[in-house]
Amino acid sequence: MVDEQNHPASTGDVDDDDLAATPGGTSDDEVRDELPEDLNVSEFVGPYVFPNNNRRRVPGYLYIGIGILCIGAYLVVGDGAVLVNRGYLFGGAALILIGAYHLVAGWNLDVDERDALVAATRQVAFPVGHASAQLGWRGLRSRPTWRILLYSAENPPKTRGLVLVDGVDAEIIDWFTEENPEDWSDLDGDLSS
Repeated sequence: MVDEQNHPASTGDVDDDDLAATPGGTSDDEVRDELPEDLNVSEFVGPYVFPNNNRRRVPGYLYIGIGILCIGAYLVVGDGAVLVNRGYLFGGAALILIGAYHLVAGWNLDVDERDALVAATRQVAFPVGHASAQLGWRGLRSRPTWRILLYSAENPPKTRGLVLVDGVDAEIIDWFTEENPEDWSDLDGDLSS
């Protein structure tokens, strides 16, 4: 049953306020977008923790288990069944291969961004001011690698460098430094703005 008193459109009398109202009775002016709590920077409570690569092992085990079940179903039922055919055999083998890759690529991320920054600071020949860390992966086995961008401590920075630090054992993979080619002249030495 429809309550016609709460729905002016049903009586034929429609004004602008009714058009702006949502079906729940709230006008567009009352609706506000909000960031989820975990993305609200004003409520930041600590450093961000990068997820560990070893989480890849969980789907790896699932793929291998499902692949074994598919191959087992093919071996038990055979190729003549209505729902089970050679696709189960090939699909099961593919799932086992994909699962094995997940297990091989599931490195344990033992070096966090602070440890990588310390290793990068030791490598370059200048005192470090501002720095930035990014986690990437290298190679076919997706070994985690920190990319650390460093600037010297002068104001404005005279030198910058890039250091690649292994995320498993903190080994320096590659690095270089150079004079800072960025133009800071419009800031007149003031980086506070």
